[in-house]
Amino acid sequence: MSDMLSIIIPLFNEQDNIEPLYAKLDAVLPSLGHPYEVILVNDGSSDDTRERLDVLAGRDTRLRVVHLRRNFGQTAAMMAGIDLARGDILIPMDGDLQNDPADIPRLLAKLDEGYDVVSGWRKDRKDNPIKRNFPSRVANGLISAISGVHLHDYGCSLKAYRREIIKGVKLYGEMHRFIPIHAAWQGARVTEVGVTHHPRIHGQSKYGIERTVKVILDLMTVKFLDKYAQKPMYLFGGFGLASIAASIGFFLFMLYCKFFLGKSFIETPLPLAVVMFMLIGIMAILMGLIAEILMRTYHESQDKPTYIVDCTRNCKEPDACVAAQPDGAR
Repeated sequence: MSDMLSIIIPLFNEQDNIEPLYAKLDAVLPSLGHPYEVILVNDGSSDDTRERLDVLAGRDTRLRVVHLRRNFGQTAAMMAGIDLARGDILIPMDGDLQNDPADIPRLLAKLDEGYDVVSGWRKDRKDNPIKRNFPSRVANGLISAISGVHLHDYGCSLKAYRREIIKGVKLYGEMHRFIPIHAAWQGARVTEVGVTHHPRIHGQSKYGIERTVKVILDLMTVKFLDKYAQKPMYLFGGFGLASIAASIGFFLFMLYCKFFLGKSFIETPLPLAVVMFMLIGIMAILMGLIAEILMRTYHESQDKPTYIVDCTRNCKEPDACVAAQPDGAR
């Protein structure tokens, strides 16, 4: 039996785009040869989005509509859709008609080649070059450089994921764009494919240049969780020891100034620097110890493993070794 598709579409004040979007989906999805569902998440819209979605859901039972109580943001709305999805392949996309459902077969074709995540790449992007395109290029460059996962367009919502890749993933902030990074760090095969990008016709864009700042902050969080989630003391403790070393250095220089240059302690800010850096160092180490306790509580109280099994041989559980198949075989 073919894999079931779950198309996940967050919507916020997109009343004029709902009918055209449904028409485009209905023109593509039935011809794919896969069972499918479309999950439309109304992210607290203040226009007629709610009413129009309810009308559509009454006409087509393959549409699953979710109304959030207020506007929680795109990532939270996408997470709601992921939690409700029943498909083997999850395909999120925007509801503003800038993503084209006609590109879904191209994503599926890449999955059939053996990839686990296929990310859309808007090569010819139809957005404001200053407010949207330039910040996006900067953000994409930073994300690729810091994460080591090189994609041209992290911000494109149109992607395809195998369900097992994002099982258990929890999204916060603007984290939905970082799922390919999370997947790659877990050993998934990630690629990208060029997709069509249409100019927005109805409604207003919800994003501006300030989004780049949020992306950078979220990227710092993702990098921290990758490198130090298991051993937070390495980060906090390392910073603490560096601060203590700086404090000792300032103290020795303070003594040098006193006995060799004849300067009184109160003539320089060195005593304050000694105390400040020593306190910062001690506090950082104590924070590291607390983080270590929290991490152990997290894993042990929920029986969370600190590893991921790829496959087994002759174990009690049924053998499973998908990754050991030749590339492209599934």
